[in-house]
Amino acid sequence: MHAAHEAAASQHYPQGALYVVATPIGNLADITLRALHVLQLVDCIACEDTRHTQGMLRAYGIDKSAAQLLALHQHNEAEAAQSVVARLQRGERVAYVSDAGTPGVSDPGARLVAAVQTVSLKAVVVPGASSVTAAISVAGAVAAPSAPSGFLFAGFLPTKTGERAAAIEQLRGESRCIVLLEAPHRIDDLAAALSILGDRSVTLAREMTKQFESIATLPADQIPPWLKEDANRSRGEFVVVVHPAPLVQDTDAMTHKLLEQLLATVPLKSAVRITADVTGASKNELYGKALQMRNAQGDPSGA
Repeated sequence: MHAAHEAAASQHYPQGALYVVATPIGNLADITLRALHVLQLVDCIACEDTRHTQGMLRAYGIDKSAAQLLALHQHNEAEAAQSVVARLQRGERVAYVSDAGTPGVSDPGARLVAAVQTVSLKAVVVPGASSVTAAISVAGAVAAPSAPSGFLFAGFLPTKTGERAAAIEQLRGESRCIVLLEAPHRIDDLAAALSILGDRSVTLAREMTKQFESIATLPADQIPPWLKEDANRSRGEFVVVVHPAPLVQDTDAMTHKLLEQLLATVPLKSAVRITADVTGASKNELYGKALQMRNAQGDPSGA
């Protein structure tokens, strides 16, 4: 705690402020010195699970009484947020931690911050571990040069089979990287549903930062049999990174555009031959596409 105090104490920590504190996602060593200082400093800690948080605090040598811990989870967030607001209005410093990682991303916390901001009180972020960014950093998910950058965080998909399938079908057209979360007892169902993505690469990040962490990347349609090969592969919490759509989708679009432009200036057979030479696409497939384009333009002659 001395190192935390030396590193972080020089910063101003206003009273009547909410401190949103990221905590480790598995490895207790992944806590920041600033987080330790804030958790020691605050008057109250709102937390997703008071017993879990008390154990974490004791591991760091931080002594907080049961009265200084306030349960705030998905089932009571709106009500408990008002208790936090009342404390802040009395000038107390309050920290909020979820069970693991950064609050408000997939865990509770967003409603709490919104309630605090609604009454013009201050929310201060104390950043740290996040399963989302941790998984992306080791996935090696590289987008095509012409593809949009960034990623889509979809979190936990619906648990019902039909709703999950509909959600994945909706995500299927997303060319960016997609990040999902899943529990061990549903990873097989998610893997089966993701199979419709074919050879699109998917990284399974399991038990990140923990003793049995494993990171594996393979085509979506190969995940179900891969999981069945070893029961241990389905154990633990998962972050699933669907890589950006493969370059072939961009190539298809370029092929279509080239063929379309050539049809406007040269005979159909010439357009097909040139497009096949440039792109390597099948002449038979290109001929069929060319006929459809020409017919759509009102010239069925095939000239």
